[in-house]
Amino acid sequence: MHPLLILLLGIAIVLGMIIVLRVNAFIALITASIVVSLLSPGETAIKISRVADAFGATAGKIGIVIALAAVIGGCMMESGAADRIVRAFLALLGEKRTSVALMGSGYVLAIPVFFDTVFYLLVPLARSLYLRTRQNYLLYLMAIAAGGAITHTLVPPTPGPLVMADLLGVDIGTMILVGGLVAIPAAVCGLIFSNFVNRINPIEMRSLDGKTEPTPMEAHELPPLLFSLLPVVLPVLMISTDTVVDRLHKIDPQTWSFWKEWTAVVGNPNLALLASAAVAVLLYVRQRRPTRQQVSDLVEQSLMSAGVIILITAGGGAFGAMLKDAQIGPAIQELFQSKEASGGPMYLVLAFLVGALLKIAQGSGTVAMITTAGMLAAMLTDSQDRYDPSLLGFHPVYLALAVGSGSLVGSWMNDSGFWIFAKMGGLTEVETLKSWTLLLIVLGCSAFVVTVVLSQLLPLSPPT
Repeated sequence: MHPLLILLLGIAIVLGMIIVLRVNAFIALITASIVVSLLSPGETAIKISRVADAFGATAGKIGIVIALAAVIGGCMMESGAADRIVRAFLALLGEKRTSVALMGSGYVLAIPVFFDTVFYLLVPLARSLYLRTRQNYLLYLMAIAAGGAITHTLVPPTPGPLVMADLLGVDIGTMILVGGLVAIPAAVCGLIFSNFVNRINPIEMRSLDGKTEPTPMEAHELPPLLFSLLPVVLPVLMISTDTVVDRLHKIDPQTWSFWKEWTAVVGNPNLALLASAAVAVLLYVRQRRPTRQQVSDLVEQSLMSAGVIILITAGGGAFGAMLKDAQIGPAIQELFQSKEASGGPMYLVLAFLVGALLKIAQGSGTVAMITTAGMLAAMLTDSQDRYDPSLLGFHPVYLALAVGSGSLVGSWMNDSGFWIFAKMGGLTEVETLKSWTLLLIVLGCSAFVVTVVLSQLLPLSPPT
């Protein structure tokens, strides 16, 4: 079977099982991986086992990080550290800039904490702010979404960016630094758009189906700001240090070889997140004085929530690996041979469009990211069928960010984020389409434009 037909069949299986049959994304991805593997070249005896091997390889690279990130998020919520960060933003910027404070809080918290958790955390603040000001409720909701959605999509250790970095050969430190840089102007554009929507279509706060408003913690119950920021800042510093030293080592190996040995250990994402998780747990113990059983229960609940995400992301990694085995890379490259001179920008456009198409079709931004990244990794192969990011002409981090930007576009009823925003915000489906859906289009397009510009002005050097 022609490689492109195998690609279309694989995508059709994923979309059909998730959308039509309502099958769990993990089952859909593994089924598609097996079908693609069976139709791909290779020895018949290994066509099933190589799916498991690819699944294990992906899980081995991202499983520990995702599990530890879940523990960090759970402990930050229970200790009050996340609440302290939000209040610090509000105190720094003042009530007139409340929307900026909420956006900044979402931006920071969504790096180690999943978006739905961040939104659950910050919505009560938006509601209490409305009760105090009697205005700008929709702006508050959209500001939270703008900050949280953009870093959740572009900055590890959330699963989508993490798997894209692995599939496209981008070290996590570079993904954090460049992803965070691209996310800032995109979030600002999202906030400007949120102000516009709030002016033309103001919405008052409504009750949430009889649910009582959560009681916020008293100020004296919250940890100090420095301690609250430590679980977020520590892993970023550790990983980024290794990234910086690695680049200096490539310039001057003799001077930096000693430091590179140490930063390679200290900056390993698994160790960095483990240190951060330890700090988060200690912070929770310090603030809440829980019993050992309560600590154990909190960690176990966090790990259970991470387990499903690890299965889905590893399944997506296996699907991407099987697409590569199907030889779709050379087949798709043939379609663009006449555009060889503009290969790099063409790949960025393709990444954005395919990511958006998959997001619209099946709803999950994470599935859209890992599926698109796997397809593009299969395309970027040299004459010996090895992944070769130098074909882009710029660092593959920009390709990953183009995929992430596309996966923001097209959120509607098949996206869990759509319903989180609607139900937690007390909005109707139509109101959510006019606010949340349009906001994510603005975020995605803004991030894509910034990505393209940076890829041309600051191409960096592709990894060797």
